Parts: sequence; structure tokens; C-alpha cells
Amino acid sequence: MSFTDHFADCQARILADEAQIRAFSAIDYGVLQAELDNAPTSGALAGRLIGVKDIIDARPYTTSSGSPLHQGRKPAADAAAVAQLRAAGAVIAGKTVTTEFAFFSPGPTRNPHDLTRTPGGSSSGSAAAVACGFVDIALGSQTAASITRPASYCGVVGFKPGFGSYSLVGVGTLAPSFDTLGLLAADVRSLAEAHAVLAAPVAAKAVREPRPARRIGLCRTPWWDQAEDATRQAIQTAGMIFAAEAEIVETDLEAFADGARLQADIMAYEAAQSLFQEMQHADMMSPVLHRMLVHGSDISRAEHLKNLCQAEELRLRMAELIAGFDILLAPAAPGEAPVGLASTGDPVFSRLWSLLRLPSITLPGLTGRSGLPVGVQLLSASQQDEELLGHALWAERLLPDRPRTKLRDIRQKAQEGAGPIS
Repeated sequence: MSFTDHFADCQARILADEAQIRAFSAIDYGVLQAELDNAPTSGALAGRLIGVKDIIDARPYTTSSGSPLHQGRKPAADAAAVAQLRAAGAVIAGKTVTTEFAFFSPGPTRNPHDLTRTPGGSSSGSAAAVACGFVDIALGSQTAASITRPASYCGVVGFKPGFGSYSLVGVGTLAPSFDTLGLLAADVRSLAEAHAVLAAPVAAKAVREPRPARRIGLCRTPWWDQAEDATRQAIQTAGMIFAAEAEIVETDLEAFADGARLQADIMAYEAAQSLFQEMQHADMMSPVLHRMLVHGSDISRAEHLKNLCQAEELRLRMAELIAGFDILLAPAAPGEAPVGLASTGDPVFSRLWSLLRLPSITLPGLTGRSGLPVGVQLLSASQQDEELLGHALWAERLLPDRPRTKLRDIRQKAQEGAGPIS
């Protein structure tokens, strides 16, 4: 398919389904058409359409961060990552919906597999836009579970590289100890191509060859009792699939049981610092965000420093544990996407990994009883982004194809008079 035909196909999908999905916080079809008309035909990402999470600056769009407090804020320049993507030939489709300041209060985006369910968060619009085929790749970010969870719920690939792998210049700050820019796409190869552009000032060679894993640590985690049947089955199935080519070793993480609490407290303390000015306007802030900021403000500096030391101890302990494996296999979310749009789901299965700053990739292919996506999470040692991508290419070939959305059925119901679900 030519660049022109591909862009036309994506644009047709947006025009047909965006009113139902609401993946974009801002999209200007005049701007998009002008960018398409002038799209470069060379570069590592030429012919790729990109969605940009609305905490990331991308001109000429505003960056609202999902909050009325930042409504209309016009950036002076593209974020460094957006500039890198453009330089590699990519075309920016528009800004995708984020939860409020990339925390938990949801935006209007619906899950493309079931409009009555959450797409997850905080990279809600990015995951939904990829699942719908609106864009080829989308920028997201993760502080707790903001790439992993929506990737699992929407049935796409979500990649959170090692901490500090991509520039955060021009990206909204929540908790500097964890904030990580990442990617969502329909397949691992697309992520690897974008990673090669974002991971260095000069584009590196993309990971293209599968890297078989020989020894995998199966981590049910200390929060396994919170896993629903869908996730329990997904982990069991993935383990059995991988066991055909690799040794699977049950791995005890009880020594890391305090990790989720540490991540939540460090995030709250740093968010109270980062959003200090915004906190003065509590009447324009969601109750869930305000409660987190108040909690962060109540944590003493001595307690925060103690938490940071404990986090570093856990990182050292994990470095010893993971050295015995090629990758770890862990749950990505508690189960299928929950019904309702008032919450983005529970981040419990990613808090520890964000605390430890490990590279993580969520792979689709498995489903729950409702037929909705349930992802599994692979992790590698710190700063082994390329190794993890290679292992993910191997794992992707073994897992079933990712589940397709039911947008055609949704569109037909709307045309029959049901209209958008509110």
C-alpha cells in the first residue's frame, strides 16, 4: 500500500469511528491534510502516522494535560520526542486523550472492544487510537501503569523502556522518579522502529530479529489474589506456550511486597511538588487527584528519603534476581477491562515494575470469558531495552494474533439509530 493510500485509510477510519471512540483530545483535519500533503517519503518512520498523548507538546496543538487548568496552553516548540519522530519522517495525526495530569481521573475515551468499558489509563487515547487503526504508533507515558494497563485492555502492544531511555523535554511532569515516555503500536516491530529513533540523538539500527528466551521467571507477584480468572488463565496459557521453547521457573517475589506501597507514596510526594501551583485550584481538580496530592503533602521529607532508600534496595535485590533469567513473565492488569467509564482500572500489577524502573512490554493475543483482550507483561533487566524487544519479537510469534475490535458492529448499531453510547 502506498503512503497516500495508507494515510487515506487511517483518515477514513478516524472519520468513521472517532465520534464513538473519542481517542483524540485534539485533531485538526486541515492541519492533518497539510501534513499528509507534505509527508516525507524517506526516513526510518516515513509513512507512519503518530498519535501524541496530550501531556506531550506537539505544535500547532495545545497541551491541556486532561485538565481545565491547562486548557489552551500553547507550547513554544515540539517535545524532543515529537521532533525526533518528525525528523524520521513520521506524521503527527493529533493529540490523544490522557487522564487528568496522567493520573487516574478518566477522559471520554471508550474501549474499542466494548464501548461500555474503560480503555485504561492514563494513555487512554493512545491505546484506543492504535487499537482502532487510527494511527500506526502512539506516544504514551507511564508513572505507575499508564502504558501497561491500557495496552492490556485495548489489545495492543505497549512498551515502557528503561527509565531515562527517552527524552522528557516537553513532557508534563508528575513524579520524576518514575515518569517514562513510551510507545503503543499494533506489533512489536513498529515499536522497535520507533524505539531506534527515540533512544538516541541519531537513529540507531532497529531490532528486527527475534531473540529466543531460554529461561523465563514466572512472577505471579505478591498481589496474585487480586488477579481475576481472565488474568490467571492468561498467565497460565502464556507460560505453557513459552514452555515449548524455554524453561519456565516459578519466581517468588514476596521480598518485594512493599513495592506497590513505596511506588504510590513516592509518586504522591513528588506529584505534590510537581503540581504545587495546580493544587492551589482544588475546585478545578478531580477529587481523586486532589486526595493523592494531599496525601503526598502529608508525607514528611524524612519519610520520603527513607522510601527512596528502600526503593533503591529493592532495585539492587531485583538486579540479582533477574540476572538468572532472560525475561520475566508477569500479569499486566487484574483482568479484562472493567465495565464503566468512571475509572481506568487498578494499577496494582505494574506499580512494582515502575518502582524498579525495568523495561516492560505488554503483549496481546489472549482473551477472557467476555472475549475482551487480556495482555501479559514481559520484563528484562535494567537498561536492556533492545534485548527485551528481541525477546518480545520471539514471544509475539508464539502467542495468538491480537484480538480485533468490533468497530464494524458498533458502527452498524449507530447507523441503525442507537447513536453514541453516553
